[in-house]
Amino acid sequence: MLTHLPQHAITLHQSMTVDMATDGLPAKLITLVNQRGMSVTLMDIGATWLSCCVPIIVDHKTQYREVLLGVSTLNDFYQQQAYLGATVGRYANRIAAGKFNLDGEDYQLSINQNGNCLHGGESGFSHRRWQMQQVNATEVQFSLLSADGDMGFPGNLQVIVTYTLTENNELNIRYNAETDKPTVVNLTNHGYFNLLGADNGKDCLSHQLMINADHYLPTDSSGIPQGEFKTVEATSFDFRESKLINQDWLVDNDQRQAKGYDHAFILRSDVHRAITACATVIAADHSLTMDVLTTKPAMQLYTGNFLAGCPNRVGGEYADYSGFALETQFLPDSPNHPQWPNNNSILRPNAQYRHLTCYRFR
Repeated sequence: MLTHLPQHAITLHQSMTVDMATDGLPAKLITLVNQRGMSVTLMDIGATWLSCCVPIIVDHKTQYREVLLGVSTLNDFYQQQAYLGATVGRYANRIAAGKFNLDGEDYQLSINQNGNCLHGGESGFSHRRWQMQQVNATEVQFSLLSADGDMGFPGNLQVIVTYTLTENNELNIRYNAETDKPTVVNLTNHGYFNLLGADNGKDCLSHQLMINADHYLPTDSSGIPQGEFKTVEATSFDFRESKLINQDWLVDNDQRQAKGYDHAFILRSDVHRAITACATVIAADHSLTMDVLTTKPAMQLYTGNFLAGCPNRVGGEYADYSGFALETQFLPDSPNHPQWPNNNSILRPNAQYRHLTCYRFR
């Protein structure tokens, strides 16, 4: 029964279940709604965050604004290659040449972008069917078993991702994982946001952004870290004070070779406890603010530099820079850089991978 849901959610539930998934069955969707009218819709394919409608006040009246980029059909979901709203893993971001050594053993992973392993490889978690279980009216849990050798990764990995919508207009995403063999794990959500409205045709570059980070990680032209942290001081990567995303747009080679921002920021140690915001974004018209809180040590800022041609939910296509992603994670290629601080990307048996990221709208 969908009658208790907002109309936009009912429409999405209907359109997303017309096409069949790769296993011949329709996707399963669930919409969480809080008392203030905020709603989020989630799908079992990719444990994907499909929709985020947030109440805002315009001319003293409440409106509901879709702020998460997305699609409206499962065929479009399979067509897009931007990981819209999906849970990515086993290893979010890039591992150079898909290779790493763990406890003296070499591993070769699936290669799927410029000779590297991106977001878990050719068939990562983002397009798998997860088991979905509604916990209550504002919480849903997704679980997945990734077998030993999956995309080249060692160990049987059991993953649980829990989405909880609070009455403070927060979506909490909790990640839990355990393994029976030493492995590497780095899970994140790949949601793209536009606080002016996901499908209004305006780019995201006029948003104001603050990032609680003193250093960022320079990369080569294929997004692989060059190894050393770099201070944000006197660079275009200094977001310690809130500024327009495009204030220092493409002024240096680090940005130009990526066609914008697609870089990891090393978060200040005092924000790892998900108490203080690691990032705050303000819409150009100041109608909406989003805070990101996390227990992860780093966050990738991606300004949607290659979104052109990606299907949107209104029958058209997104353009480059239609939305930004703030992906909380371990640093890219961490398994090959054991010297980095807070490098906890290795998960061992009898240990728990347990992390939280919160998106708060106000």
